[in-house]
Amino acid sequence: MPNLAFAGLADGGWRDLAFEPFRDGVTVHWLLRGGPVEPSVAVLKYQPSASVPRHRHAGLETIVVLDGIQSDENGNYPAGSVILNPVGTEHSVWTDGGCVVLIQWDLPVIILGDTK
Repeated sequence: MPNLAFAGLADGGWRDLAFEPFRDGVTVHWLLRGGPVEPSVAVLKYQPSASVPRHRHAGLETIVVLDGIQSDENGNYPAGSVILNPVGTEHSVWTDGGCVVLIQWDLPVIILGDTK
């Protein structure tokens, strides 16, 4: 497989992507869709007040906030923030006003429950 390049993504190019349903209030555009033991990379678009329930990371998760503010129990992350969630860490995610993130999962997360 050749390498994949996405010009202008961080400068608003994500607005031209086609999104599909992912979770309630969250849509996804897959840049690289892995599997149960392969990494995945996607752009997630959260509607205002959307959230993801508490989950545990089985592999490293890397997030770059492209637009808006994403929040978890550790803080609020505005556009330009980079968040690393190492193996074994847990959190829930939400946004008050909506946000867009570039996200990479080494392995799928394990959903634990719905707490905010």
